[in-house]
Amino acid sequence: MEAHAMEHGHGAPKGITRWLTTTNHKDIGTMYLWFAGAMFLFAGLMAMGIRAELFQPGMQIMSPEFFNQLTTLHGLIMVFGAIMPAMAGFANWQIPLMIGAPDMAFPRMNNWSFWILPAAAILLVLSMFVPGGAVATGWTLYPPLYIQGGISYDLTIFAVHILGASSIMASLNIITTILNMRAPGMTMMKMPLFVWTWLITAFLLIAVMPVLAGAVTMLLTDRNFGTHFFDAAGGGDPVLFQHVFWFFGHPEVYILILPAFGLVSTVIPTFARKPLFGYSSMVYATASIAILSFLVWAHHMFTVGMPTAGQLYFMYATMLIAVPTGVKVFNWVATMWKGSLTFETPMLFAIGFVSMFTIGGFTGLVLAMAPIDIQMQDTYYVVAHFHYVLVSGALFAIYAGVYYWLPKWTGHMYNETLGKWHFWLSMISFNVLFFPQHFLGMAGMPRRIPDYALQFTEFNQISSIGGFMFGASQILMLIVIVQAIRGGKKAEAKVWEGAQGLEWTVASPPPYHTFETAPEVK
Repeated sequence: MEAHAMEHGHGAPKGITRWLTTTNHKDIGTMYLWFAGAMFLFAGLMAMGIRAELFQPGMQIMSPEFFNQLTTLHGLIMVFGAIMPAMAGFANWQIPLMIGAPDMAFPRMNNWSFWILPAAAILLVLSMFVPGGAVATGWTLYPPLYIQGGISYDLTIFAVHILGASSIMASLNIITTILNMRAPGMTMMKMPLFVWTWLITAFLLIAVMPVLAGAVTMLLTDRNFGTHFFDAAGGGDPVLFQHVFWFFGHPEVYILILPAFGLVSTVIPTFARKPLFGYSSMVYATASIAILSFLVWAHHMFTVGMPTAGQLYFMYATMLIAVPTGVKVFNWVATMWKGSLTFETPMLFAIGFVSMFTIGGFTGLVLAMAPIDIQMQDTYYVVAHFHYVLVSGALFAIYAGVYYWLPKWTGHMYNETLGKWHFWLSMISFNVLFFPQHFLGMAGMPRRIPDYALQFTEFNQISSIGGFMFGASQILMLIVIVQAIRGGKKAEAKVWEGAQGLEWTVASPPPYHTFETAPEVK
């Protein structure tokens, strides 16, 4: 009765209380997405500070320490504050709808896993304002750099703990929901691919977040309680931290990108007007990527002096991940092949994702080769590689998903013209920003430095101009979203006209079908 009264607005909390106490998966999904958007803009401003400093050689507008603090916080906030919460927002909104569940399995825990995120964000931001400023180690927090950093290092460690706890709670919720709350007839191999990618991602999170917690706890005790896990003078080993950190860090990269695969696998079939090609191979490829991600961590560490046999193993294991990833790209292209394609904004971002993510994949294959990686390690080539994977990869997929579901979420169509402008400006400026960094890296420019030799000036200037363009063009997205929330053309029941037969991708609960063929259009 109480739930019924709440649903129909009798005695339902209003205003801020509604958002603080909500257990509704849609409300919580919305909060995750807004939080991610705010953090994205905040960390983006830091990136623009970095690019402003690098516009020309010499020290322009900040101290080297502050520059390094910006690189640390930009990385931590983008990974834990922007991409992961955005993907969690999609999971909360869409998974119950896609599998025909009334809500998430643990609604109160769902609320809690969101509301501890702003606390962690406050701790991270506060670390800039304590004596000594934020940690200047880069997002990887490597020892022995922890000797500097004062109390900000402890604040950062605490923030990472809270972020990890949030991820674990959200993952338990997602796994329980998917395994136990599917509608009758919704077998595992009939679930939309987005649900599969999140199920696998949630298992990854539960496996690796405690590893990160262990690594930062050892840092904490080294700093404050006289242990020597990573202190060579006390018999510890700084390289041990790298092993523990990257055992978390490499699966983390796939935690960021697997839900993006699911988003793109939802958008492309809709606008190609045919079912996803190779559904079961996509599921197996996703699972293979997840398993292999645990076996390749030390490719981040080819330069630490590991034995040749270790280098060979990690090189071959890393190159193996290209196989299931290639299967996915093939399937996306095959889905579009001979489809009845239209190019609305979500489809543009999905195609942008496939093409740019493939470039990121190729540069990853280059860096997998130990002899090349030893030359490229800690240069801008690596920076270019992972931004191709995480910006034109994860971020573009998030954009595709937002444009795709915005009419469903708000009840209003978004402004298609502004959406297309947002895509083209983002796509062009992204490449102007990151493509030259491949050349800088090959020429030997190290990353995480505020000053550089004169011969790197031109490429850095091109890169910085691209950075400011990219930053500015994200304001369009904000305008589009606010306009759609405030009103505009009413969304149809079948939003993407002509793709009606494939609206099963957002049905609640989904109609019965085999996923081998599109349901008949009534």
